[in-house]
Amino acid sequence: MPRSPRNSVAFTVVVTLVALLGGGLMFTVIAASGAPDILLVATVLAVLPVGPLVACFLWLDRYEPEPRSLLVAGLLWGALASTGTALVLQGVGSLRMGWTEFQSLAIGAPVTEELTKGIFLLLLLWWRRDELDGILDGIVYAGMVGIGFAFTENILYLAAAYQGGPGMGPGGVDALTQVFVLRGLFSPFAHPLFTVFTGIGIGIAVGSRSPVVRVLAPLLGYALAVLTHGLWNASSVYDGGRGFLGVYVAIMFPAFLLLTGFAIWSRRTEKRILTASLTDAARRGLLPASDIPWLVDLGSRRRMRRFVKEQGPEALQALRAYQQAAIELGFLHHRFLRGTAPRDFSSRGQVHVARIQAARPYFSFPGQVVPTR
Repeated sequence: MPRSPRNSVAFTVVVTLVALLGGGLMFTVIAASGAPDILLVATVLAVLPVGPLVACFLWLDRYEPEPRSLLVAGLLWGALASTGTALVLQGVGSLRMGWTEFQSLAIGAPVTEELTKGIFLLLLLWWRRDELDGILDGIVYAGMVGIGFAFTENILYLAAAYQGGPGMGPGGVDALTQVFVLRGLFSPFAHPLFTVFTGIGIGIAVGSRSPVVRVLAPLLGYALAVLTHGLWNASSVYDGGRGFLGVYVAIMFPAFLLLTGFAIWSRRTEKRILTASLTDAARRGLLPASDIPWLVDLGSRRRMRRFVKEQGPEALQALRAYQQAAIELGFLHHRFLRGTAPRDFSSRGQVHVARIQAARPYFSFPGQVVPTR
């Protein structure tokens, strides 16, 4: 579906409304979970893993940084909309299905939580598809949603651990510390990891020429997200929780390492993709071929920004605009070469080329004459 202001407005309205509704519900649940001082401590502890996790996904997202507004929307969707909606679905499911605690943890929670997290990615695919260039974008957006979800869930778990009760032990500082070490230090990546499978499926669907793959890839990604989530939850209660260490060592940590390696490989693949597509674009006269090495190598891009910074703030701003437009053109042209270009390919390409041509005269590359204005 081509991007239009109408699509952007629809996406913003839906995400905002669902987030507000979910946020209201979660605020009520959290407020009822403990005294203000307990909730404050739980919130502070829950926010500690957020920064490092966000930094990791932003590090992956360096070639074509996604709009900060959409990344924040992903965090808020996970923290408010997904948690609230999943809570309602789990409550309805438990009432209608009569699940035991184990069934709810091993089946109900993974199915509903990965569904509500994945809906954000589907909304992006439907209304903001132009922001999804492939697998790496799917990973980044899925990670943001997972981080937001884990933040809210951690507040609830930490508050419950301190207060104690059925299934939580006697409570107190020791219980709070134990839960923080488990969820905040040993497994802060759990929820992002689960949802990344859905993100990979969405990314594959965006770049595929096959209608079958476009349907099956997101479904398979969601199924893997549910499976890993279910194994993780089941291990925490199976055999008195003694199965947790085995699942963590044998499945979850290796899966984390594999997905981390896959994400880094995907980013390196983007360099090859951009080199090939921009080289072809240069042959067609869309940008100078001599600029390509300064665009596709991240180290060269940093050096270029330091060089242009000496030419003044206007030149640096123009360079940033130029790099962004050129990279977006590269990904769009890659889809054209693969035969998966969107229907508005021509108009979007013209916009990128116009941005390139408007910014290019305001700065110079090393070895070139600095423009005078």
